[in-house]
Amino acid sequence: MAAVYSGISLKLKSKTTSWEDKLKLAHFAWISHQCVLPNKEQVLLDWARQSLVAFYKKKLELKEDVVERLWLYIDNILHSRKLQSLLKNGKTINLQISLIKIINEIIAEFSLSGSQRNISAVLSCCQGVLSTPTLAAIYTARQELTVDLLGQLCWSACRQPEGAATPQLFDVIHLALGRYLSIQQQQVNPKRAFGEVTGHLLQPCLVLRHLLSGGTWTQGQLRPALGRDIRSQIEAVLRGGAFPPDLLSSYKEELLDQQQGDTKMGAMKNLLAPLGTVVAKLVDAGYCEASLHAAVVASSVALLYKLFIDSYFKEGNQLLCFKVLPRLFGCLRISRLPEEQIKALSTSDWTTELLALEQLLNSVASNNIYNIATDRIRHGEAQFHFYRRLAELLINHAQAPVPAWFRCLKVLMSLNHLILEPDLDDLLASAWIDAEVTESRTKKAQEALIHTLFQTYAKLRQVPRLFEEVLRVICRPAAEALRQPVLAAGPSAVLRECLLELPPTQILDAWALVLEKFQSLVLPHLRGDGDMALKSLSLSSLLHCIMFHMRSLDSGTPLPVVRRMQRTMDEMLRDLVKPLLDLLQDPQCPAPELWRQKVSDAALLLSHTWAQVDTMLALTCSQYRSGAAAALEPPCLPPLLPGVEAQHWKQIQEFTAQFDSLGRFCLEQLYLQKMKRTLMQTNFESEEALDALRHDAAYILGSGRASLAQRMTASWDGQVGTVSALTYPVAHWHLIVSNLAILMSYLSPDDMRYLASILLRTLPVSRAQEGSAEEEPDLTLEKISQAVLHSPLFPEMQPLYRAFLLSLTASCSSILRSGAQGDLALLSQQLPWLFEKDHVVVAHWENRFAKVGSEGVEPKGEIAQNILSLVKGGFPIQLKGEQLERLLGLLEVISSLQLDSLLAPCHVHYFLLLLSVAVTKLGSSCPSALTLKIWMTCYQLLGYLQRGRSAHSVLRVMYVSDIFEITLTSLFKASGRLLTAMDDPLWLEFLHVVGTFLEQLLLLLIQRKLSLVLSLGKIITFLSRCKVYTAMTSGKQLGNGNPLGQQLLLVSLTKLCQVLGPLVKEQKQQQEAPEALPELLEQAVLHAGAVLRLCVARGAQGQRLPSAIISSVSTLLEADVGLQSRPGGTEVSQMMDNMLHSQTALYQTVYSQILAELPVLARDTPSFQAAVRFLTLFFLAPDLHPEEESVFTSVFHSVRKVLADPAVPVQVVQDMEPHLGALFTQMLEVGATEDFRMAMQCILQGLDVSNMWKADLQLQNREACQEQPVPLALVGPILDVLAALLRQGEEAISNPHHVSLAFSVLLTVPLDHLKPPEYGSIFPRVHNVLFSVLQCHPKVMLKAIPSFLNCFNRLVFSVIQEGRQKDKGSPDDLPVVLECARLVERMYSHLAARAEEFRVFSPFMVAQYVTEVQKVTLYPAVKGLLQEGIYLILDLCIEPDIQFLRVSLQPGVKDVFKELYGDYVKYHKAKHEGEKRYTV
Repeated sequence: MAAVYSGISLKLKSKTTSWEDKLKLAHFAWISHQCVLPNKEQVLLDWARQSLVAFYKKKLELKEDVVERLWLYIDNILHSRKLQSLLKNGKTINLQISLIKIINEIIAEFSLSGSQRNISAVLSCCQGVLSTPTLAAIYTARQELTVDLLGQLCWSACRQPEGAATPQLFDVIHLALGRYLSIQQQQVNPKRAFGEVTGHLLQPCLVLRHLLSGGTWTQGQLRPALGRDIRSQIEAVLRGGAFPPDLLSSYKEELLDQQQGDTKMGAMKNLLAPLGTVVAKLVDAGYCEASLHAAVVASSVALLYKLFIDSYFKEGNQLLCFKVLPRLFGCLRISRLPEEQIKALSTSDWTTELLALEQLLNSVASNNIYNIATDRIRHGEAQFHFYRRLAELLINHAQAPVPAWFRCLKVLMSLNHLILEPDLDDLLASAWIDAEVTESRTKKAQEALIHTLFQTYAKLRQVPRLFEEVLRVICRPAAEALRQPVLAAGPSAVLRECLLELPPTQILDAWALVLEKFQSLVLPHLRGDGDMALKSLSLSSLLHCIMFHMRSLDSGTPLPVVRRMQRTMDEMLRDLVKPLLDLLQDPQCPAPELWRQKVSDAALLLSHTWAQVDTMLALTCSQYRSGAAAALEPPCLPPLLPGVEAQHWKQIQEFTAQFDSLGRFCLEQLYLQKMKRTLMQTNFESEEALDALRHDAAYILGSGRASLAQRMTASWDGQVGTVSALTYPVAHWHLIVSNLAILMSYLSPDDMRYLASILLRTLPVSRAQEGSAEEEPDLTLEKISQAVLHSPLFPEMQPLYRAFLLSLTASCSSILRSGAQGDLALLSQQLPWLFEKDHVVVAHWENRFAKVGSEGVEPKGEIAQNILSLVKGGFPIQLKGEQLERLLGLLEVISSLQLDSLLAPCHVHYFLLLLSVAVTKLGSSCPSALTLKIWMTCYQLLGYLQRGRSAHSVLRVMYVSDIFEITLTSLFKASGRLLTAMDDPLWLEFLHVVGTFLEQLLLLLIQRKLSLVLSLGKIITFLSRCKVYTAMTSGKQLGNGNPLGQQLLLVSLTKLCQVLGPLVKEQKQQQEAPEALPELLEQAVLHAGAVLRLCVARGAQGQRLPSAIISSVSTLLEADVGLQSRPGGTEVSQMMDNMLHSQTALYQTVYSQILAELPVLARDTPSFQAAVRFLTLFFLAPDLHPEEESVFTSVFHSVRKVLADPAVPVQVVQDMEPHLGALFTQMLEVGATEDFRMAMQCILQGLDVSNMWKADLQLQNREACQEQPVPLALVGPILDVLAALLRQGEEAISNPHHVSLAFSVLLTVPLDHLKPPEYGSIFPRVHNVLFSVLQCHPKVMLKAIPSFLNCFNRLVFSVIQEGRQKDKGSPDDLPVVLECARLVERMYSHLAARAEEFRVFSPFMVAQYVTEVQKVTLYPAVKGLLQEGIYLILDLCIEPDIQFLRVSLQPGVKDVFKELYGDYVKYHKAKHEGEKRYTV
């Protein structure tokens, strides 16, 4: 065969062989082991290479598909495992330069023209070469090829249409960059590296980096991690080529005019201007499109400056690093364009340029390049002058919409405040006072700049100087109507923070400046001047902020400061506030003019501020004399403002009532302040004072009535200065809600009803509205009302709470009445509570129905019969669409209230209203989900009511049996029309809610003992005669009945059995049970059993048992077991006997099905819990157990299979631990000796837990993570079962070997590297197993003490490790360790009690203890507990043992033992010997 293929080389070179055959032969020759050629791999590669070279040099004509197949052939060779194996084994395969040049040429053509011809295969070949170090050596040897390839690859990526680049291209770029970096690091000629980078790579690399940073390519084209790697590689290439350490002297010569003194730098003697070369390449406009060029330059200057600093910055090079900054900044358009072109730049252009400038300045600031003193003394303020030019540029071309503009100014301010101080007024105007800032990011940048300004001037103690400039800007002539509020939320918060840190003298200086400017420049020109009026409002806002947020004076304030404050307050009231108020007195003005509106805002804002500050100072500073108190005679009530007549205030009220404004809001604040001052007087309970308080409260509430009725409002940031016509309703509502505690006592009932209606109307009535309200950062009506609704104080505001409850019922009743389909007059007689407007009327029914009629008729059945007849005949109310949405919104509001604390009349009213909603007909177009949601909400609320303190009040109006019948009749009827699946989660949740409500009704009936037997009898009779039950039990309509109604029936009967069973059992134990109750329970069990049998039979052919069915069967079984344990005198009827026989079959069927489905059920917690409960109860009824098998064995193996199943979620097993414990306890109580042996053997031998734990611990170490190993969740249950089995004693487990196996299991239990909760769970269980062996197996302990101590010492050592004082970790974990240390101490006490058995081991126990303790420093509490235990072991040691320990212990351990023994003798032994003296 070898001879056959030996001529293949000739055939490949032959001109007579077709190219199709050549390619096939070449492919076969490569893969076949039968083809023998000398140096076959090199021959085949050379053949393909030569063919391609000949084609591209026009020496050979080939078809396009042949060329493509040749490239693919080379690509397959380069990526083949065979080639990699050969190279790994040392075989030499050479790639010729000609092939590499062709690859470079094709990629160059691709980058220039975008030609896609064979590019994928060529890139793949290039990737194969670069990814194989042996082959890539050709690129290393010919460095210019690597540079050319890298440049062309970068241009290829940059010049592709957006979204056209392939992921393969970026992989090749990544490899090429890595290859060039390795070459560059070995380069000994820095000039050559500089020339390569600046001549060939700088421009394409910068363009590519810019595009990568801008997210030009999608994640499908370029993985984010690969993009980051490429950017990092580009930066490394630029750093190593443009800024190598060897070029530092050249940069110094260029930038600092220094002559090179190093004669060894001959290689760089012609490299005179490296930075100039880099800058020239950067600003050259020919390497990319004009639209892209500016962005590339802007993104590159910051990078180049960062790379320069990273390479050359060190102490002493600050000036050099600065000198680069102007050169790079000169590349930006804003530094080199003429003034006209700079003004023509768009906002996006400014954003690009300013982001670059910000990064340059941040590099200066973060590297401490600018030192003020050094720059001034040594360098003639060169840096300062440059930064001043920057500041002038920024301020002369203000860009308030651009966040970076604010950030650049902030950095300049942080460098040196003198940079900006010459233009401080223009800075304040353009960046704050006159700036139009709306976008949130820009607002944050503005706030940061203002914060830096105030912080800087506060440190310089020149805040008054800053305020002087602020006032100068505010008082300039300007179009005031176009200005934003001076103190919006952001600037106000900044100023607040600054004022709190300032001393009172500086604040008073600023205060005096504002007063002086106000009085001299604004006040004289206010009349008739709208702009001046707006300036007055700005100054008032500033003055308000200063006065409100300064630190308050107290009795320790120096007297001169207090006196100055007194003078300033008096001057403000006399010379500013009163003159402003006087300007509002103009009875001839028919309509409010703009200037007068703004003057009223300013005057009332200052009035409110003055009154508030005056009151505060009077309270906090005993040396201050209040102006309001001085003007007040003792018996008189306080005025709104001292010296202003009541008639004047009346005119002001009439004026402000004409429009929503800041002035009206401040007037409300003044009235509120007046109320507070009135309440502070001793005569506030006088009739005159009460009338004044009621008048003031009524004014505050009534002032904004019309505004709150508007639908158009804007959110409010909480600042007084931003209150406007749109934000006034929110500010007014916030004022009322914030002061309800004061206002509520003085408002009339009508006012309370008005407040309640506003509260209800402004609440978000849907989840969407609630979510949008929460997303809004500022205050809105909805957010304020929602805060009231959820406040724990709301129920304590009884007048408002009662009014709100009435408003809610009125709204719900209105919706129900709107859906009435019959005569409203008749409906008002049948459902009168829908037409009542007060709960007091309901109290009238309560009193009337509580009395029994003279003819024996009980009137309280009247309401129930009305509702029941309406439900059976078709409820006369039907709701649709919008009505349902509104009603659901109101029900959700009701859900937020505390219904369990309602008074009786209100409780009854809400119960009847919710019951009416629950039985109302819903339109046919109503979705099932909405129907279920409304029902669920209603019955949840009804159940919540029945848990309340007034639950008994409902029983005065209706019987429990009537409520039961109304509820189920309505649901049976409605469920037949409901289009939803039986296993729909929403329907199952609704079943749970209804079941809970019915259970609460039954428990209330039992608790109140109101006609118990009669009511229960009525309920059982109703359930047995309802259509759903009769249809099921008669065998009719089995296939197409009402499955949802059947589920409801099953839930009802289950709850009846669940409540009645414990009641009968309890009364039987007390020997009080009337004969009727067990009979009622029998009937309930029979009916429930009949329904369950049908449900199980119907589901037998389908899927697994639902958890609801299993729970019902468990409840039925529990009740059935209770019935069968009745006293022997009771006879069971034949019918009951037959039913019990049928139910035995039911229980056995469910038992068999649960055992078969237990692994599947275990994947769902509710189903698994129901199954385990059934199995636990099944053990209580041995008569039900099948004779052919052991129930113990079957259940044990089924549970064992579940615990070993990896598909069962860990959380399910953890949640089920208590229930599994109860099951195993029940099993052990009824199990036989053989069962114990089998269980013990399976646990100790069948479960190879040792291998599982070891495997997982190895995995844990390998992954170096802290996650819990999966079998750790099984450790707890296994140890619990093991302890329970061992506690059965030697009678149950007679083989000592089985007990000894427990020690092997305990040694594999992980106690290290556990989280505190896990440690606290595992440690006690291990202790319980050891304690069970110690207490219950004395014969085993005679021979197994070493094994026992081996396991016990693991516990001791783990407590010592966990109880050590750690550098990291929370002290909250200590209680867990302390509890475990207590268990160790107890075990030591048990061992000490068995002195004869453990005396010989006592010195070794002490030695192991002190050896371990010597390694760590324990927490004192842990150490104390362990020492108390080890003292008991030392009691067992005799003197030779002590001598043995002193001699044999290691030197360091001896010291620990010496200290331990000394404490033992001093404290423990002395104490016990002292006690023995008094012992008889």
